[in-house]
Amino acid sequence: MLLTVEPDGDDPIYQQLRDQIVVAIAAGVLVPGDALPTTRQLAADLGINMHTVNKAYDLLRREGFVRLGRRTGAVVARGPADGPADAEDVAEWEPRARTLLAEAFAKGMPPQEVLERCQVLLDEFTKR
Repeated sequence: MLLTVEPDGDDPIYQQLRDQIVVAIAAGVLVPGDALPTTRQLAADLGINMHTVNKAYDLLRREGFVRLGRRTGAVVARGPADGPADAEDVAEWEPRARTLLAEAFAKGMPPQEVLERCQVLLDEFTKR
């Protein structure tokens, strides 16, 4: 898995890392049990602060995507094959989805085009 960051990007670096790891899990590039690089190693590889990687890993832990252990480090905890999201997962996800859809609509994208683009993106994850 190749992670990249844009230091001058709109999103904070920890969020960029979190997002790329979630996409890798959804795409099946990372599966439950896979170990992520240590915080020190990933920070050195990307030329970023170790605390930035820690923040990304902690966010992934709180969201249930990884487990953190002293001996094992960060390990992927779940993937799409682990079953449907529970009500709490949906409650966390839905407001972000609503905002993204609102942005598309506010910029004048026709609803049908938004749906078609969403379907294309979902199809990328289900082709594994």
